[in-house]
Amino acid sequence: MSAHRTNPVTGVCQAGAKGGRTCTGWGNRALGIDQWWLDAALSDLVARTRHVIAVDVGGTETKAALVAGTALDVRAVRQRRRATTRDAEAVVDDVASLVEDLRAGGDAEIEAVGLVVPGVVDEDNGIGVYSANLKWQDYPFVKEVEARTGLKTAFGHDVRAGGLAELRIGNARGLQNAVIMPIGTGIAAALVLDGRIYRGDGSVGEVGHVDVGHGDPCGCGQTGCVEARASSAAIARRYSERTGNPVNGAAEVAGLVRAGDPDAVTVWQEAVDALARGILLVAALLGPEAVVLGGGLALAGPLLVDPLRDRLDGLITFQRRPELRLAALGDEAGCLGAALLAIDMLEER
Repeated sequence: MSAHRTNPVTGVCQAGAKGGRTCTGWGNRALGIDQWWLDAALSDLVARTRHVIAVDVGGTETKAALVAGTALDVRAVRQRRRATTRDAEAVVDDVASLVEDLRAGGDAEIEAVGLVVPGVVDEDNGIGVYSANLKWQDYPFVKEVEARTGLKTAFGHDVRAGGLAELRIGNARGLQNAVIMPIGTGIAAALVLDGRIYRGDGSVGEVGHVDVGHGDPCGCGQTGCVEARASSAAIARRYSERTGNPVNGAAEVAGLVRAGDPDAVTVWQEAVDALARGILLVAALLGPEAVVLGGGLALAGPLLVDPLRDRLDGLITFQRRPELRLAALGDEAGCLGAALLAIDMLEER
């Protein structure tokens, strides 16, 4: 029997490796490897698991998580949620409080914070340039969060961060050109071009503020915007205005659609039409392989996707018809993307 033994993890022959002697293993290739060096390299790979705190500031809810992982795989260890405050300084207070809460009682060394916010952002300088829904302008989030937490902070756009997570570990893996579109309080899109998230100058992907011709006013000051009809907030608001009966979000309207409520059906159809027209514009400009739908509205599943596909088919002429997919990561996408931004920042240092 041969004295050579193959490491079951690496496939590398262990016997005879001391002193750089050659041994045969793993496909009968001759390897001259010092076992100490190999063990050290494996230990280094294991040690690359990072622990960061990710915060996703949404239009109505702020999510935070202690996240462990690498640049290719992350998981939330502990999570917290609270209502989003509509003031930049108060948001920083909340972020600092969430970081302190998630740091407490754990043994892992927290290396960084990943913070993502909605609106227009200047990622390079850590500034929230503008948010129509949360009413801030030119606020230095990174400077303030780092001062409050003492941790290096990666900063980005909530939708692009969620898109990054879907691209690396979710339902956009393997796509080279795609649009990842969460539909919640507002609507924006992460653009995947040549396999990478396109960042631009921080203001790209505002699909929700494309004029699709319906004439309704939008919170941004324009009329006809996609999100003025197709966002979760707009669907709930428009049904309540139409009927005089307040509803608790778009999910309730979806339930009324299933029950055959004619007002709910009308509001839903108008939302689908606005969304289809926005996607048509994206298809004409970018020719994506797929549009990945996320956010709270995507939880409606076939109730959203089936009529949206039909309406899109009725609008498309020569454009490439994108596949419609549902996002895999749900409302954790933003937090996981924020964690990936933080880990990427640490790896680049």
